[in-house]
Amino acid sequence: MEQGIRPDLIAGCSIGALVGAAFSAGRLPELESWVRDLDWKSVLKMLDFRLAGGLLKGRRVVEFFQTHLVDSTFAQLSVPFAAVATDLASGQEVWLREGKVSDAVRASIAVPGLFRPVLREERYLVDGSVVNPVPVSLCRAMGADIVIAVDLGSDLVGRFAYNDNRAPTSQPAPRGFIDKVLRRRSDDTVPPEEPGPPRPSLLETLMGSINIMQVRIARSRLAGEPPDVLITPRLGQLGLMDYHRSEVAMAEGRDAVMRMMPAIRNAIPA
Repeated sequence: MEQGIRPDLIAGCSIGALVGAAFSAGRLPELESWVRDLDWKSVLKMLDFRLAGGLLKGRRVVEFFQTHLVDSTFAQLSVPFAAVATDLASGQEVWLREGKVSDAVRASIAVPGLFRPVLREERYLVDGSVVNPVPVSLCRAMGADIVIAVDLGSDLVGRFAYNDNRAPTSQPAPRGFIDKVLRRRSDDTVPPEEPGPPRPSLLETLMGSINIMQVRIARSRLAGEPPDVLITPRLGQLGLMDYHRSEVAMAEGRDAVMRMMPAIRNAIPA
């Protein structure tokens, strides 16, 4: 928008679905204002722990999204939008383009093991990143001639492999907020008889494995369905649910776009 470029349609999955829906509804300024005001206490209040199907129900996040940002149907959006989810039973990629936007977003952000699956039309749905992390194919199906894609996972492999004092580099990625909340101290140390670095926590292991799978899937899908421009923000320094660190994320997002502006200008006809 700052560069005078406005998308004709948007498709997204996971957090991309949440942000994309807010943009399509004309509520991006409200979303930005909300995340700028978040602190770790605010994030903690959004966590509704429950082990049935996932560590979190996700109800509080979606209720806030629905109440303060988007409480509309897809037909009411000012910019065409679609979200991607995954059918947990069949593994089928599901394109969500009808009904309540908040229901679609809730399904699309349901990270396996973290948020519980969402029941929609008699099937349980989870995060769309399981099958299509960068939904170029959905954009093409919606009629896009030029696709500018954003891959948020390109810098995440290894993100959960080390904590602050075990990383082999001079600038280790800090442990994510939610991992700090859920972590048991006993998991953070290695018994004297066990050589090597401290073992990763349960959440580090789960999310690190999911990141690896999603990166591999994204690379495969992008090779077969390449966008016209691919933007790859470097977000390895952020952890899951680090919403209170929005300044870092938004600054890197702007930098990533500016790095690719020549390619974007070249892809868009004069």
